[in-house]
Amino acid sequence: MTDTLQGKAVLVTGGARRVGAAICRGLHAAGADLLVHYRSSALEARALQVELNALRADSVAVVQADLLKNAAPAQLMKSALKQFGRLDALVNNASSFYATAIGELTEEAWTDIVGTNLKAPLFLAQAAAPELRKQHGCIVNIIDIQAQWPIRNHAAYIAAKGGLAALTRALARDLGPEVRVNGVAPGTILWPEDDAWRDEVARQRIINQTALKRIGEPDDIARAVQFLIAEAPYVTGQIIAVDGGRSGGL
Repeated sequence: MTDTLQGKAVLVTGGARRVGAAICRGLHAAGADLLVHYRSSALEARALQVELNALRADSVAVVQADLLKNAAPAQLMKSALKQFGRLDALVNNASSFYATAIGELTEEAWTDIVGTNLKAPLFLAQAAAPELRKQHGCIVNIIDIQAQWPIRNHAAYIAAKGGLAALTRALARDLGPEVRVNGVAPGTILWPEDDAWRDEVARQRIINQTALKRIGEPDDIARAVQFLIAEAPYVTGQIIAVDGGRSGGL
């Protein structure tokens, strides 16, 4: 799919590292110009910018924003239009993920998790909609198979990602026919970075729940995103599970 996105501009939130960086590399390899958003990963964002601009000059810009701030969506759109003069796709990848046992859940944690995973994608879609309609563009929301198959002690996260799944379908209806809206629901791609996920027995239990008996790679998500943006003009309102068959109970 080389150069299938040549001349297109894409905003990727949370694009500086991990799966977000893989999405950026994949879209860039397909010819897209990128606005890479980050909140706190400035070093990683700048390194990615240098890496990709070395391959194609002036094709990648980075922008810092706290998505919990009400002004962030308009700020990001302004940056995209200033840098590239257009926006063809929005990838809502930024996420906040950590345990929130019911007895310990705070208002602050709820605001952070729901704000990042649900509120921000909604208002980013709102801010981007006029330009995406103009370009007949698309939105891809990065969800999670756990929205359908909840894990313990993550009620706020599950609620937020479940809401994002519903929002994906609602936006497909509201923004059509000019704008397509789809989602990608990763399974286990990279293990979370906190200590609670370092237990090898627990990891193997999760791997055994997949049909393919292994975890995925960040590029698996990147390829799904690229497909939905570049190769799926008649697909909207859909959520693709990229989880090795785990959510299907295979």
